[in-house]
Amino acid sequence: MKTLYIECNMGAAGDMLSAALAELLPDPAAFTEKLNSLGIPGVVYRLEPSVKCGITGSHMTVTVNGEEEEPGEDHPHDHHRHDHEHEHDHEHDHDHEHEHHHDHDLDYEHHHDHEHEHDHDHSHHHHHSSLHDIGHIVRDHLDLPEKVREDVMAVYGLIAEAESAVHGVPVDEIHFHEVGTMDAVADITAVCLAMAELAPDEVVVSPVHVGSGNVRCAHGILPVPAPATARILTGVPIYGGGIRGELCTPTGAALLKHFAARFGDMPVMRIEKTGFGMGKKDFEAANCVRAFIGETENKTGDAVLLACNLDDMTAEEIGFAMERMFDAGALDCWTVPAGMKKNRPGTVFSVLCRPEDADALAAAIFCHTTTIGIRELPVARRTLERSVVTRETASGPVREKRSSGYGVTRTKPEFEDLARIARETGRSLFEVRAELDGKN
Repeated sequence: MKTLYIECNMGAAGDMLSAALAELLPDPAAFTEKLNSLGIPGVVYRLEPSVKCGITGSHMTVTVNGEEEEPGEDHPHDHHRHDHEHEHDHEHDHDHEHEHHHDHDLDYEHHHDHEHEHDHDHSHHHHHSSLHDIGHIVRDHLDLPEKVREDVMAVYGLIAEAESAVHGVPVDEIHFHEVGTMDAVADITAVCLAMAELAPDEVVVSPVHVGSGNVRCAHGILPVPAPATARILTGVPIYGGGIRGELCTPTGAALLKHFAARFGDMPVMRIEKTGFGMGKKDFEAANCVRAFIGETENKTGDAVLLACNLDDMTAEEIGFAMERMFDAGALDCWTVPAGMKKNRPGTVFSVLCRPEDADALAAAIFCHTTTIGIRELPVARRTLERSVVTRETASGPVREKRSSGYGVTRTKPEFEDLARIARETGRSLFEVRAELDGKN
């Protein structure tokens, strides 16, 4: 099984994730060119070499109208600036005057007095855009596969919902200032497109290091993780540490939350390639996200076995109960004849299910059988990787189940398709199967 493992020992930001994933692709330079051809308003991508603690990786630099937003002193990554805010005035340390424009007419203008370490004054006159405006850009103006568009908007939805909850305003009133908007659109789009091109069967993410201390944002000084980041990471294993600063940004958190199938330690895998996505700041530890792509054994994970003994149900009733188990999400259901107490012949009724479905399946067993008790056992499964393909034959389309892994490959035609052809042609199943196998 093709597995992507993302190691977040120094947190995660959009630019770090996009650089790490780009390094895993066969041609990172061609991928960067593809990003630049998307037409994100004013955006230019540059994948550049970067060295942290003697380790060489890449950094994805994004400029908007020739300008790259810089982090404040408390921001360890160049991506996050708490740009997901409603209208507000905030002050920074530089004062030259200019306007940003792009082809999408974004509303909600406001002024920023920035404070950077420059000797001159200028004032920024930024536009704002809403989630609706971002959806217009992504869906109507970017040349992206539909699945990638959906991923981009789902990630933005996580961010907007978190900001909405933190600031106490409806999602449709959350606004993003222009340069921050395009920068975030660029990062999120790059990661979603890289994920589509890598096409892993499973994405596993390490526990996320969020940093410690405080972060300065538009509304003042906030604790790390910032409230929106903490909201997005609800249910995700995170930890702090001795590094002072914000290591995980809202955008990084949302990307991880959207794509991760699970969070935990690196699985046993045969690594094919490693990518290093570097942040801009320097720390005692290498400031990077590491991404590993490789093969894991086809182990589908833990499951739950539910079983009970039945001695007072008819064969028809048990058959009906088995059908209801599959309707309720069972992975498998089977029966075994058994000798019961008082010398009665009976049936062991067994259901295999995912852990998250155990309660629903237990309820279904109690509903559709006469048992008053269920045994529950945790089990682990190893399976071959399975897929279904359709093959055109002289007798019409036939679906085939294909299974592979552990050095084994198997192909089996779908029984219902064989039966349909046998009925339509008046032949036996044996004749139809032999024809498909090329034996006739």
